[in-house]
Amino acid sequence: MDIRSDRQKGMSYTEIARKYHIDPRTAKKYAESDTKPEYSLTDSKPSKLDPYKEQIVIWLEEAPYSALRIWEKLKEHGFEGSYSIVKHFVRGKKEQLNEKATVRFETMPGLQAQVDWAFFEDHVVLENGKMRKLYCFLMVLGYSRMRYIEFVTDMSTNTLIRCHQNAFRYFHGYPEEILYDNMKQVVIKRLLKQEDSTLNRQFEDFAGFYGFKPVLCRPYRGQTKGKVERTVAFVRDNFMVGIKYNSLDGLNGQAVAWCNKVNGKVHATTNEIPFERLKKEGLNPLSREYIIDKINLRRVQKDCLISYAGNQYSVPVEYVGKDVAVVALDNMLAAYYEGKQIALHRISYQKKDMVVNAQHYRRLTIKQSFDIENTLLEGDNVIDFPIKPPSLDVYDDVAEVARYE
Repeated sequence: MDIRSDRQKGMSYTEIARKYHIDPRTAKKYAESDTKPEYSLTDSKPSKLDPYKEQIVIWLEEAPYSALRIWEKLKEHGFEGSYSIVKHFVRGKKEQLNEKATVRFETMPGLQAQVDWAFFEDHVVLENGKMRKLYCFLMVLGYSRMRYIEFVTDMSTNTLIRCHQNAFRYFHGYPEEILYDNMKQVVIKRLLKQEDSTLNRQFEDFAGFYGFKPVLCRPYRGQTKGKVERTVAFVRDNFMVGIKYNSLDGLNGQAVAWCNKVNGKVHATTNEIPFERLKKEGLNPLSREYIIDKINLRRVQKDCLISYAGNQYSVPVEYVGKDVAVVALDNMLAAYYEGKQIALHRISYQKKDMVVNAQHYRRLTIKQSFDIENTLLEGDNVIDFPIKPPSLDVYDDVAEVARYE
C-alpha cells in the first residue's frame, strides 16, 4: 500500500526501489497490483549433492572428517559438484552431530558398564627385577557409578580378562553389556557396523562364557563412554597425585581402598552413594569361573577334530567350523563353546594320536534311508580311546608289486 501511495504521488519506480531497497521491477509489480502479493514456498532445486548426502552423514558419524576430505572422497565416487556446496552441508551436519553428542547418556540398572585403559607414562613399578611401565584398567557401572581400577604392567588379552573378573568380584556381578572403544584386545578389525567387525577370538569366548554383550562405540566419539573417560581424569588428578608404592600389589591395595572411599561418597551427578545404588543394579551373579591360565582356542575341522599338543580330539559335529575353548587340567582335556562343555577326553601323551568319542559322530552315521540309528552308538558310557592313523606304507608295497606284474 505504501508503494502504491508513493507511485500515485508521482515517484518513479527507481525512486521507490531505492526507498524500499527493492528492484525497480518489483516496485512496478507492487504498484500496479490490485491485491496484496501472496507468497508460496517452491520446491528446492535439485542439487548434485543429493545422491551423496546419506553417505556423507555415515562418514561423519564414523569420524570427524573435514569438508575437504569429504569432497575428495566424494570425487572418488564420481561426484562432480563444487567444494562450496559440500562445505556448507558438512558444516550444518557437524553442528547437528555435536548437539546430539552432548546429551548425557544414562542407562537402566544392570544394563551397562564402560571399560578403558589408561597409561601412566610418568610412573613405573618393579616387577621380577625389572622396571615396568604402568597401565590402569578402569570399569564403571553406568547406573550406580560404581568404579573399579586395577594397575597392571601389560595390556594383553589375558590381562584384560583377568581384570574383568576382578571387577566382577568387586561388584558381586556383571551387567548385560559392556562398552569398549576399539582396543585390540577386544576387536581385531573394526567396521562401521559392529556385526561386521571381527572380535578377538579369546575375548569373544570370554564374553560368551558369562553371557554379556561387548558393545563397540563409534570411533572418535569419546562422549559415548564419558563416564569412564571422566574416571580416568579423576584417577590422574585424585589418586595418583603424591602416590607412594613399593610393589604392584601394594599399589593395587591402595587402589581398592580408594575405590571403597569414592564409592562410599555421594556422586556429583546422581546425588546418591554408589554403594547404595549398587543394590538396585540387579547384576548377573557370578556362578562360575572362567579359566584363562591354561586355555587355548581351536578351530574345529571338517572331520570334527581339534588339534592339541600334537594330537587330535573329537567334538560334536554341530561345532564344525567354530572356534572352541580348550582347557587342559591334570590328565583331562575339556572343550567349551560359549561357556558350555561340549567334549571331555583323556589327554594322550603320544604323538599324532586321534582321540575320539563315537557319540560326536552320531549325526553322521545315522542311516537316513531307513531312519534307524547305528546301534553301536547307543548307550551313555562311551569311552574314547586313541586311534592310530593308518600307515601309507602298505599302499607303497602294493604299487611296487603291481609295477613288476
